[in-house]
Order: sequence, then C-alpha cells, then structure tokens
Amino acid sequence: MKSRIANIVRKTKETEVSVSINLDGNGKISTKTGLPFLDHLITSFAKHAMIDLKLDAISKDRIDHHLIEDTAIALGSVIDKSLGERSGIVRFGHASIPMDEALAEASLDLVKRQYHKIELGITRSQIEEISKEDLEHFFRSLAQSLDICMHLSVKYGENDHHKIESAIKALAVALRNAASQDKKQRGTPSTKGVM
Repeated sequence: MKSRIANIVRKTKETEVSVSINLDGNGKISTKTGLPFLDHLITSFAKHAMIDLKLDAISKDRIDHHLIEDTAIALGSVIDKSLGERSGIVRFGHASIPMDEALAEASLDLVKRQYHKIELGITRSQIEEISKEDLEHFFRSLAQSLDICMHLSVKYGENDHHKIESAIKALAVALRNAASQDKKQRGTPSTKGVM
C-alpha cells in the first residue's frame, strides 16, 4: 500500500483551514481552531483513529458556525484524499465506545456513496460553548466531505459532553478499522470493481 499522506487548504471569505494528515501515523496531533471543545474533539478523533494530524483554522468573520462547518469539510476532504482509490482496505468498520454513562456506536462503509444517519441524542442547547446544531452540523459535514456511508448513534447517556465524546471516539475507531490494510484483499474491496 502506498503512502497515505495528504494536505489540503480550504480558503473562503469566512475562514481559512489548513490540514495535513498521515493516515498511517501514530497519533501525533496539533489542532488550533480557537474553539477549545472543537480542538478537544478533533484531538480525540485523531488519537483514537491513530492518525497524524495538523489542523489550523482561522475565522475571518468570527462566526463559529462557519468555522465549525469549514473545519469539518476540510477534515473530511483530507481524509478522503489520503484514502486515494480506497483499494486494499478493510472497507467496513464498527465501534461501540463508552464514555462513563454514555454509549455510542459507529458503523462505516468507506464506499464512495455518501449517506449518513446521525443521532447524537443531545438535550442541551449548548455544550462547552458550542451550540447543539453546530455540533450536529460538524458530524454531518464531516460525513459528506469524507464521501462515505456512516451510521452514528448515541445509544444512551445523561451527560451531553460524554455523548459527544463517545460519538467522536466511536467514529475514530470505526474509521481506523475500515481504513486499515486488509492483508487478504487485492485491489478494490467491491464486487463492482470500483468504490
């Protein structure tokens, strides 16, 4: 399998996001978005996916929604780019991750047919100074730009912070498994011959 390293810069009138990734890294992470909880989520994601990640995001208009959305789009796009043709991978990944009283499950298919069903079960309007709708939008934007089929749900929990953390970690572990090299697989893991 060839090197799975990619870089991307996303510039808009609202934000500027630069991301570099080594999909086969060991969890070296640097993330700066200006939003501590978003940094924490991205750091958790990279750590549990075991990827090397450097992400810098700047808000030009100081609107959190734009920064969160563009960060998710850039992150998904750089992972998509690093996956290349997606040949020789396991393709499917699943993880069930607890965070204290909360439990989240993620099931992924790295096929290039975008679909997502996301149920985070957030009850509060804001978590760590990020709105509920922006957190939900982060996961949706990530799934769309990654171009995968993703089912992500928080099964239960009481603390919304724990729900979100268990969800991002479940997504990370499922991605780690799905993107890993399949020693038995030759070429594209699809009966169609393309992803």
